[in-house]
Amino acid sequence: MPGALDGKRILILATNGFEQSELEVPRDRLKEAGAQVHIASPESGQIKGWDQKDWGRPVSVDKTLGDVREADYDALVLPGGQMNPDILRADETAVKLVKAFYDAGKTVAAVCHGPWLLVEAGIAKGKRMTSYKSIKTDVINAGAQWEDSQVVTDNGLVTSRNPGDLEAFCAKIVEEVREGRHQRRAA
Repeated sequence: MPGALDGKRILILATNGFEQSELEVPRDRLKEAGAQVHIASPESGQIKGWDQKDWGRPVSVDKTLGDVREADYDALVLPGGQMNPDILRADETAVKLVKAFYDAGKTVAAVCHGPWLLVEAGIAKGKRMTSYKSIKTDVINAGAQWEDSQVVTDNGLVTSRNPGDLEAFCAKIVEEVREGRHQRRAA
């Protein structure tokens, strides 16, 4: 996998309350594959993760939400946790950014509660998806076909259920970005 994403740029969108492993594992795996990875957030400085049952470690923010553009990246990753995507789905700029990545035909990957942002951006309808089990009904009500699978991919949209799926989730992101499958959707 090293070098698989050389020259690629990937954005991770998160705020306070992201699930620790769901930001750190993709960040690290994508960097190991050669991608340049930036963390964007509505806040500057640092954001703090949630590590299973309590506050976790802070992560440095590379760019504020207002300073990022979809055109500068090849893919978008949306970590879960309950708080993080719930806060972001109420942020109009965050939702517009998710929609811009999708509309541009770029890989959009969401894990755990991250699919809430896909629902809010109006891109779940008609898609095969998975999510954390507690938001299954939300995903179905948004018009998606929900599956209880480790990772589900639908034309550049990559979703996973929980931290136990992260290795498969990261491998699928690498595959989608490396092979440029997302570009076929935009064509």
